[in-house]
Amino acid sequence: MTQLPTPLVEQPAPSLFDRTIDNLRSAWRDIAAFSREAVGANPRPHLPKEDADRLRTQMQACLAGRGGEVSARARAAELGRTYLGLDSTGRRNFLTVLARDFDVDRAVVDKAVDAFHRAVDPASRGDAERALRAALEPGRMRLLTQFNGLPEGIKFLVDMRAQLLEWARDDSLMSALEADMKTLLRNWFDVGFLELRRITWDSPASLLEKLIAYEAVHEIRGWQDLKDRLDSDRRCFAFFHPRMPDEPLIFVEVALVTGMSDNVQTLLDEAAPVQDPQTADTAIFYSISNAQKGLAGISFGNFLIKRVVDDLTAEFPKLKHFATLSPIPGFRRWLDGELAKGEGVVTNGESARIADLFADPDVLPPESGATLAAVLDRPDWQRDEATVKVVKPILMRLCATYLIDAKAGKRARDPVAHFHLSNGARMERLNWLGDTSDKGLRQSAGLMINYRYKLGDIEANHESYTGDGKINVSSYVKAHQKSTG
Repeated sequence: MTQLPTPLVEQPAPSLFDRTIDNLRSAWRDIAAFSREAVGANPRPHLPKEDADRLRTQMQACLAGRGGEVSARARAAELGRTYLGLDSTGRRNFLTVLARDFDVDRAVVDKAVDAFHRAVDPASRGDAERALRAALEPGRMRLLTQFNGLPEGIKFLVDMRAQLLEWARDDSLMSALEADMKTLLRNWFDVGFLELRRITWDSPASLLEKLIAYEAVHEIRGWQDLKDRLDSDRRCFAFFHPRMPDEPLIFVEVALVTGMSDNVQTLLDEAAPVQDPQTADTAIFYSISNAQKGLAGISFGNFLIKRVVDDLTAEFPKLKHFATLSPIPGFRRWLDGELAKGEGVVTNGESARIADLFADPDVLPPESGATLAAVLDRPDWQRDEATVKVVKPILMRLCATYLIDAKAGKRARDPVAHFHLSNGARMERLNWLGDTSDKGLRQSAGLMINYRYKLGDIEANHESYTGDGKINVSSYVKAHQKSTG
C-alpha cells in the first residue's frame, strides 16, 4: 500500500500536470512583471547554450538579492516562469546550469576551514563555525528556497524534483542537485504540518479527479467505482500540506466491515450489499497512495495511520479492530532473484513435488526447467487445483521469509511492510490469492497481508522497529515461515 499514478474519456481535457503548469504561470505572471531583472527575450524551449548563458545571469541576479522582498519574489517568479516555458530538453539544461554552476565554492570552503582552524577564542571560533556553515551551503539551495515565498511555490519544487528523479539515476550532477532538493523538502514536510481531511462524493470535482488519477494500489475504474468507494460503509481521507492546500499528498481508503478481510476483489465488489457502518467492528485500510511523485523517499513522519484511526474511532466507537489488506509488491522480484541464485530457497522435497507437476501432462505440459518460477510464469496457474495444492505451502513459506527476513539494513526490504511497521503495525495474517488481478499475480503471486494496528501497541511497535529493526509478527505468520510444506 504505497505507490503511484487514468483518464475517463478517450480525448480528455489537459492533464492535471498541464493544468498545474498553467495555474503556476497565471499565478506568477503579475509577480514576475514587477521584475526588472529579466535578461532579454524569452529563452527558446530547448534552452541552447547562448540562452543558457543568459539564464545563468538571471540566476545570479536572484542570488545577489538586490532590492527588497518584492524584488526578490519577482525575480524568483520570473525564473520559475522561464523553467515552465521550456520543453524537456530545455528543463534538463536549466537544471544542469543550476547543478553545475551554483554548487559549493570549494575555494571559499577551504578558506573558511583555514579560518576555523586558526580561531582560538570562543567568540572567533563561533564566527568561524557560522562562516563555514554558510560556505558549505550551495548557492542553488538559497535560490530554490526563494520559491517558498511564491504562491504554489512548494508545489513547483515538488514537481521539479519529480522530473529530476528521472535524470538523477545516470547523471552525477543531477544526483547531487536531487539530494539537495530532497533535503530542502524534507525540512518542509512532516506529519506535524499535515492536515487530515475526509473526501466525500460532495468534495470538489477537481479533488475527486485527482483521487482517480493518483490511485496507485487498486485502479479506480470510473466515476461509479469511485462513488462506491465513497459510500456510507467506506471512508477516504487525504493528507494536505498548508502550503499546498489543493494538492493531496496521500490518500487513505478504508472499508468498514465485520471481520478481517482477506481478498481485495471481494472487498471492492460493486455488487456487494452496502453494510451499515454502525454495525462494523473492523476498519480495513485497503489502499494508501502517494499522490506526489516529487515527494518519493521523503518520510512525512510516522503515525499517519494512527491519525486516521483516531478519526474513525471518534465517528464509530464500536470499531474494535484496525487492519490493512496490503499488497506485497516486492515479493516476486525478491523470489525471482533468490531462485536465480540457485541457493536452495526451495527445498529438495518441494522441488520434487514441483517437478511431478510437469511430469503429468494433464496438469502441466512437459518443458525444460520444471521450477517454481516456470509454474508462476504460466497463465492461470492459480486456477488449477493440482498446481495450487503443491505451490501454496511453498509460496506461503517463502513470502513469510521475505517479509520477516529480507532487509535493507535494519528496515524491511518490502516498501509497504516498512511503511506499516514504521507506523506501529504488526504482521498479522498472510492471505492466499488475496489479489488475483494481473498486477497482484505479477507482483506477489496473488498473496496479500493484513497488518494490524492495535491501539495500545502502536507506539511500542514503532519504537522497536525504528530503533532496533525488530518486527512484531503474529504466530500465524511465523508458522508459515517455519513450515516446509
